[in-house]
Amino acid sequence: MKLLDGKKLSEKIKEEVKKDIEKLQKEHGITPGLAVVLVGDDPASHTYVKMKERACKEVGIYSIVHQMPSSISQKEIEETILMMNKNPNIDGILVQLPLPKHIDTTKILELIAPSKDVDGFHPYNFGRLLQGLETFAPCTPLGVMELLKEYEIDVKGLDACVVGASNIVGKPMAALLLNSFATVDICHIYTKDLKSHTKKADLLVVGVGKPGLITEDMVKDGAIVVDIGINRLENGKLVGDVDFENVSKKASYITPVPGGVGPMTIAMLLKNTLKAAYKRIDS
Repeated sequence: MKLLDGKKLSEKIKEEVKKDIEKLQKEHGITPGLAVVLVGDDPASHTYVKMKERACKEVGIYSIVHQMPSSISQKEIEETILMMNKNPNIDGILVQLPLPKHIDTTKILELIAPSKDVDGFHPYNFGRLLQGLETFAPCTPLGVMELLKEYEIDVKGLDACVVGASNIVGKPMAALLLNSFATVDICHIYTKDLKSHTKKADLLVVGVGKPGLITEDMVKDGAIVVDIGINRLENGKLVGDVDFENVSKKASYITPVPGGVGPMTIAMLLKNTLKAAYKRIDS
């Protein structure tokens, strides 16, 4: 068994991004800018945003956080996004999810200019992803693909099973794997006999937010296991959706939690923001 070390790779990517930004500043006078919309007092959201702010600072990305109370209106958020769409110094716009229940999340995400959609959630970018065209892909699945590439794991021809069908992770993950010519099986809450799907997978990718969902008997010998889930137990311990201790005995490769996919998500956000900034040169 070999660990897929996302923490190590993310540091390598950050160094590459930092060098590219220095070059961009020197040759074109451009500093990439990322704006984050943070609504409410959700502790996890605040933690994620602070991590993103810190990562931006490390590589030289200008970042600004629009922090708003949970009572804010739909119109006020929309006006903020429209303002950022017009700001030439902002290359990427990220709305930290989840938003309060009274906010129409779909409408908010659709307002972001596709050229600044560094989270890859806009239907335009998602449609291009499904067609295998150049676009912004969501950061978590993109990070998984980068991690597999780093360890020279070619997914072409592999039987892949994605457990979880969210718009943020599961669906784009399946699309990226399909675009790389894996044979993809996607499972969700209504899937009958989950084990029958996971057991035959050469590559198993799990992201549903349920600790210990995938047990040793659900994984075939030598499988590559990517655990996107992150859950905090009552004792404060962070765990994934996979029973790491036992599944790792059967897997050929496996991601740890924490230190696997999580750091890659932020690294891909930095890469997507840099990519958006490069578009300024041609505009």
